[in-house]
Amino acid sequence: MKLNTLRPRRLRRTAAIRSMVRETSLEINDFIYPIFVVPGPNVKEEIPSMPGCYHLSVDQAVKQAEEIVSLGVPAVEIFGLPSYKDDIGSSAWDMESPVQRAMVAIKKEFPDLIIVGDVCLCQYTNSGHCGQLCGHEVDNDSTLELLAKVAVSQAEAGADIIAPSDMMDGRISVIRNALDTNRFSHISVMSYAVKYASGYYGPFRDAADSAPRFGDRRGYQMDPANSREAMKEVDLDMEEGADIIMVKPALAYLDIVHQVRQRINRPVAVYNVSGEYAMVKAAAANGWIDEKRIVMETLLSMKRAGADMIISYHALDAARWLKEEAGR
Repeated sequence: MKLNTLRPRRLRRTAAIRSMVRETSLEINDFIYPIFVVPGPNVKEEIPSMPGCYHLSVDQAVKQAEEIVSLGVPAVEIFGLPSYKDDIGSSAWDMESPVQRAMVAIKKEFPDLIIVGDVCLCQYTNSGHCGQLCGHEVDNDSTLELLAKVAVSQAEAGADIIAPSDMMDGRISVIRNALDTNRFSHISVMSYAVKYASGYYGPFRDAADSAPRFGDRRGYQMDPANSREAMKEVDLDMEEGADIIMVKPALAYLDIVHQVRQRINRPVAVYNVSGEYAMVKAAAANGWIDEKRIVMETLLSMKRAGADMIISYHALDAARWLKEEAGR
């Protein structure tokens, strides 16, 4: 029998050869690490559904930032639980809220650490919905003004990137205009342009106390069945001035990530969300998987699909593992 002279295995023979021909690489500089800040001093409480992640008071968030910087992770995204909630989520733009205070404190200690500010109202409203209500529906246009207030307050607190995650129509242009009008034209906007109404968000909603008190978010977040609609969302947010386009969740939507990457020439971000993280942690705790191998393979798949940056709760572990590999 005559064998084919083309043998792909030749380039898989040793670790050195595999490394030399590797098409996609995962770098520490790709990561953004999310943290959750809460009211009070000296708080560090593990989130039950997200092992290894914590509710942190502002002082503890600064300590966490020190670790983030030491590992070479370039950016942190800050989420928060407020000390009060109301119908319009006014604590979201209160400069004394944990998020704004954490931004000020972290930027003071670590000026080169990139701070991403999540702009949404779900953690801050009595309803748990992402905007101001009219009856039992979120009123899109009245919510836009509130989101602009949040964006400006975070820019004042030291955020380098504003990341609206609310999925209101027209929010990017309103936020861009508010930033520019308030002399923050240098602040970037990372749009959660493609955010699906996903079952993968469960642990986050526990962590951020942001579950809707009634109904769900399918009226404004995207239907998981749709991909052409995702391209429409991307086009609209690009036209409105988004600097970075995000797809969320990541793992079940890598086909969407690839389509977005093929469509645009701006940076693409993905969010490796809480449900994805919690499933890996649970399986690893039961000894069913090799956690390191699964995490690194998963994150690499996101880069291979086209992501330039990855928001992930695995970021610190992945950074440690990459440092260990580089040191060998």
